[in-house]
Amino acid sequence: MTARFAIEALTKAHQRKTFSCGNERIDRYFRETVTQDIKRRYATCFVARDLKTGQIAGFYTLSSSNVPLTAVPEPLASRLPRYPTVPAVLIGWLGRDQSYGGLGLGEALLFDAIKTVAEAPIGAHAIFADAIDGKAAAFYAAFGFTPLTDRPNTLYLPVATAQRLLSGETP
Repeated sequence: MTARFAIEALTKAHQRKTFSCGNERIDRYFRETVTQDIKRRYATCFVARDLKTGQIAGFYTLSSSNVPLTAVPEPLASRLPRYPTVPAVLIGWLGRDQSYGGLGLGEALLFDAIKTVAEAPIGAHAIFADAIDGKAAAFYAAFGFTPLTDRPNTLYLPVATAQRLLSGETP
């Protein structure tokens, strides 16, 4: 699968106009808004480019974030320092073009995002994902993400768990 795609930072050379994951909010964001978020340094965006066609097969964004300690599920919160917020990185948007379904590309993009965060030389306790709906929340939950107490479509994965996941250990 990875030999078919290159995951790289989004540039002006990437064509976004034909991208369609089937969710209009995600498609519109990727086609019309993501470059503004990059310019404002609100997010970084990585794309999976089909090496044969150059077509963008998928993308994800990362942003710095934090979450109130009170929103973190209790088994996790009890082990954290009593600071008001937990430093984190947010996977704000993740989409896979419909024409690339069934290839495991969504999982590859998620693992690339997790790897990018886990290897970054900046302090972050957790990776958060904003799931656009219940189906997306189930996708993240399948990889060990836990819903926040007050926001079930915002899910949490400690970076330490992410590192174990990357090394092949179970979360």
